[in-house]
Amino acid sequence: MQVEYHKWYSRYLNRDMEYKTFGNQGHALIAFPCQNGRFFDYADQGMIHVLTPWIEAGKIRVICVDGIDWETWSNFGGDQRWRIEQQERWFNYIIEELLPNIRYYEGETFMTTGCSMGAMHAANFFFRRPDIFDTVIGLSGLYHAGYGFPFYSDELTYANSPQDFLRNMPEDHPWMQLYRQRRIVICIGQGRWEEETLDSTRQLDTILCEKHIPAWFDYWGFDCDHDWPWWRKQLPYFMSHLEPF
Repeated sequence: MQVEYHKWYSRYLNRDMEYKTFGNQGHALIAFPCQNGRFFDYADQGMIHVLTPWIEAGKIRVICVDGIDWETWSNFGGDQRWRIEQQERWFNYIIEELLPNIRYYEGETFMTTGCSMGAMHAANFFFRRPDIFDTVIGLSGLYHAGYGFPFYSDELTYANSPQDFLRNMPEDHPWMQLYRQRRIVICIGQGRWEEETLDSTRQLDTILCEKHIPAWFDYWGFDCDHDWPWWRKQLPYFMSHLEPF
């Protein structure tokens, strides 16, 4: 497969940002790293390997983006307002700079995925901009801002907390009908290290059911842990059920 490394300056973050692409055809899948992870982790952990059949068939191309969680969600000792403003700058970097740079044609939409904190990012981007993202595959995620900001809230933490803004979204919001036309896949195991993410997933499940937004919530067994070996099994399973892209 064709593999490319990119590094260029972001005006939103005032620094060079990196990403890597795998494949050069098909529907774009934006992959977010785990908490404090980097753009190369997805490949290093075997996730590109399990996606190889779809990449080599020209059905998808995967864009592994870089994160800055150590400045935002994990920076518990930092200034709260600066942390969430930095999160918003990173969000705008992805939406306003990276996606236009990789878009093949006007109006192209994207799939998004991630594991653990990467699932939070994938869902956050999808639910904030369903006009840009047509599919989300979240694996072992936690979907509220309280995880990173347990003692602080403002309009930006709210905007980055899918459980909260979805719960309060009115029926006449333009995104509601768009959600119903998109593909939402949320998976969670019930094994080790999944307790907190399991609770958040169930809450998101309830919210979407109450809003009559179709979504595939899949609860795997008690042997299914919050770890890469299971994510390597889950992702190709769901990809095979989502075709055609």
